[in-house]
Amino acid sequence: MTQKKYTKKTTKKIHHNRRRNYFLRRKIVLAILIVALLGTGLYLKQSVSYYYALYFNKFIHKKLHNNETETLRIQKILSNNLNKTYGFDISHYQNREDIKWDSLSIGNKTIPLEFVVMRATMGNRNADKHFDEFWQQAKKHTLVRGAYHFYRADEDPVMQANNFLANVKLESGDLPPILDIEKIPKRKTNKKLIEDLKVWCKIIEETYGEKPIIYTYYHYYKDFLKGEFDDYPLWLANYNDVPTPSPDNHWDFWQFTENGIVHGINTKVDLNIYNGSAWSLERLTLD
Repeated sequence: MTQKKYTKKTTKKIHHNRRRNYFLRRKIVLAILIVALLGTGLYLKQSVSYYYALYFNKFIHKKLHNNETETLRIQKILSNNLNKTYGFDISHYQNREDIKWDSLSIGNKTIPLEFVVMRATMGNRNADKHFDEFWQQAKKHTLVRGAYHFYRADEDPVMQANNFLANVKLESGDLPPILDIEKIPKRKTNKKLIEDLKVWCKIIEETYGEKPIIYTYYHYYKDFLKGEFDDYPLWLANYNDVPTPSPDNHWDFWQFTENGIVHGINTKVDLNIYNGSAWSLERLTLD
């Protein structure tokens, strides 16, 4: 058979098509490899992250210290409440990289932290930027979770309640909603403040079927709230050298320091005591 002869123009066209097809096939193979690598990377993401953290991003505990007075006060509180349950509270003031969730303890690593309370929302519209991530981390590490709303005394109680409900989805085993009130209103009377707080509580209680926990400082409670929320769970902050947060009131939680040093957190945090055992704390949680 005689070999087919092509003109110079046809030969050039054939070579051009072959070259184009060659590069097209290379691009297709390259695209398949990229897709395969991305798929493998996504599949192995958790393992890669683990080994990266293990070898390149190790958590180094900082040496945190308190003055002698605060150190002795905290040690005394711990030793007097060894039969109680301990926890901590956080917000966006704590950086995500400062917390190693799987190794949280206090008192020379002898007292485990059993619960964590975190700020979820503030005022009419604001939400804490770390809440969603902290919320998931707490569940992953089997801590009893609590979410609180920072109440702004001059803003609208209905909008504030709806803000909390829109951003927080409590589950069985979580603490009831928490109302943080610590400011005096500038444009309302104290009587109006109490009325507004009760509106917030009513909306939340109707949603979850449980009374919210009231958080405030001891003197704020004594001066403004006492007698108005006596049947609500009470969380008091008192950083003084006292045996209990209140000499004359029942209390459920005591925030006893804002200078807590925790193994597993590279910044000082608020520490809390629940006035009961871990079993009793679980009974307080939502069904």
